[in-house]
Amino acid sequence: MAEYRMCTRCVMDTTDPEIVFDEDGVCNHCHTYVRMVRDYVVDGVEGQHRLEQLVEKIRKDGQGKKYDCVIGVSGGVDSTYVAYVVNKFGLRPLAIHLDNGWDSELAVKNIEKTLKRLDIDLYTEVLDWEEFKDLQVAFLKASTPDSEIISDHAINAILGAMAEKIGVNYIIIGTNVRTESHLPRAWSQGHSDWKYISELHRRFGTRPLKTFPRYDFFTFYRRMFTQKRIEILNYIGYSKKEALKVLQDELGWQYYGGKHYESIYTRFYQGYILPEKFGFDKRRSHLSSLICSGEMTRRQALEELNKPTYSPYMQEEDREYVAKKLGFTDEQFTAIMNAPKRSYWDYPSYGQFMRKPLVKKLVPIVKKVVGWFK
Repeated sequence: MAEYRMCTRCVMDTTDPEIVFDEDGVCNHCHTYVRMVRDYVVDGVEGQHRLEQLVEKIRKDGQGKKYDCVIGVSGGVDSTYVAYVVNKFGLRPLAIHLDNGWDSELAVKNIEKTLKRLDIDLYTEVLDWEEFKDLQVAFLKASTPDSEIISDHAINAILGAMAEKIGVNYIIIGTNVRTESHLPRAWSQGHSDWKYISELHRRFGTRPLKTFPRYDFFTFYRRMFTQKRIEILNYIGYSKKEALKVLQDELGWQYYGGKHYESIYTRFYQGYILPEKFGFDKRRSHLSSLICSGEMTRRQALEELNKPTYSPYMQEEDREYVAKKLGFTDEQFTAIMNAPKRSYWDYPSYGQFMRKPLVKKLVPIVKKVVGWFK
């Protein structure tokens, strides 16, 4: 077993089995952060200028249409701040929310309250609960750390499909370099991989997925050519701390206790299942990005990691609630937690195909061609 190590700059450690350290003990995620900030973040006057040009193009392309872009809203900080920013710049978005059956009451209130104040229309896609439950159960039985990707896949599918339906080319998203760069593949992958998702469901599911939103390999690449996904927060010097203050002061938004904890299942999955079964504490990745962005010190992050992921009492309540809602007895859920750990690479996927030597050579060419069309 490899010796335990932690990065000397951030708090990423060897719970990421693929982590690599340089001669100073700085991890590959920190080096990736520096590169991504250099390549994708545009601050200050230049950022403002580029954003104004982009906004003007979106407005121009959206003339004569009810909406000029779509945004996804979860009730969390990043997506709500995206709604605030696009409204501030005078864009006309259609906000899209995925209701997968796990929204917290606070998340729903945040969405309703903030969009009403911003005068933004909302479309909510309600998933068929029995289908989605069957898919979640299948992922838990597959014993991989990827159970959350199915919601991500669904919302991306809905955003792309709705953009096509209403005739807009711009999808404005809340992902950003400053707060989301320390992301170990081993902790979660396959978000766009319908082959992987459908294969796990084929093996461990019990009912057909007739209505679940999806996109296959070819749809993914077609939309890369026809739609533009804009990480708008990379243009505005995004600060999580400042965003929180703006949302609370101007929109009446309320904090829910942790990154992505607006979902009950996400709160339980990230705060209980991942650390208890796999040894993955996703707070490490979130805090590490904030260290690199200067929003907190390494010492503050270590102090945060010494606290429980969230209230142990609430964890017990969530465990009982989640198990019951998914149809597990306590014994069955315990068996899920104790089952041998598997990974994305243990199942058929598009990722396996992308590893083929010829495909690996073609990928940079495809990315370059897509860049020309953007």
